[in-house]
Amino acid sequence: MHGLILAGGTGSRLAADGVDGPKAAVEIAGRPQVERLIETFASLGCPTITCMLREEAAGSELRHEPGAPTTRNLIESAAARTRTPVRVVPCRTPSSLHTLVDGLAAVPTGDVFCTMVDTVMRAQDWRHVYATAVDLLADGADAVLAVTPFVDDERPVWVERDSTGIVRRLGDGAVSPPCVTGGVYAFGSAVRREAVYARRAGVSRMRGFLARMVDEGARVATVEVTRIVDVDRRQDLELANAWLGGEGS
Repeated sequence: MHGLILAGGTGSRLAADGVDGPKAAVEIAGRPQVERLIETFASLGCPTITCMLREEAAGSELRHEPGAPTTRNLIESAAARTRTPVRVVPCRTPSSLHTLVDGLAAVPTGDVFCTMVDTVMRAQDWRHVYATAVDLLADGADAVLAVTPFVDDERPVWVERDSTGIVRRLGDGAVSPPCVTGGVYAFGSAVRREAVYARRAGVSRMRGFLARMVDEGARVATVEVTRIVDVDRRQDLELANAWLGGEGS
């Protein structure tokens, strides 16, 4: 699967908590997040990686220090180390679905492994999600969602599944036992077209697009991991740092 990293957001909530710099360049366990993701995707076997990067982040400096590397510098360095083709696509999209549609248009033909730039998982969980998603797509799934029972979000996207892990309903209503999306997705080729249709229909957010797919009968499978952290606030950053600090990767 080709890799797609969505880093089109402004990181306004982190900035409001006093965390400076682009969200893609925020350090987690001592390493910029976008660098960690590129190296992870390369290790998983993604033949190419596309990074949708907020326009101003492409040239901004970390912590506003003269001479500090830009987010683009970090991406280019990670690409060189991994010897994986990485394409940076500057964007100024108004919503997560707009960023996804533009990103899918920029990715080479084939299945796509996609993550939001603020998604944090352990290395072994990335491997598990990727390998399982490959199998599920090959078995006929249209899309695969990484899900978790760990709920630490202001407005989680709840997922109701059947006994085989196929999504029955997705949205704001809580489910028991808890199960929420984690910002990591695998998409089959047909999803590119469906994302364009959804945007034309006025859908603006990723959660709305995923719910639309389920409502229209798409086969959306899931793979569960114990914990996924979505780094939107300082407390999320502190949790991710504590969690991955001893992982060594």
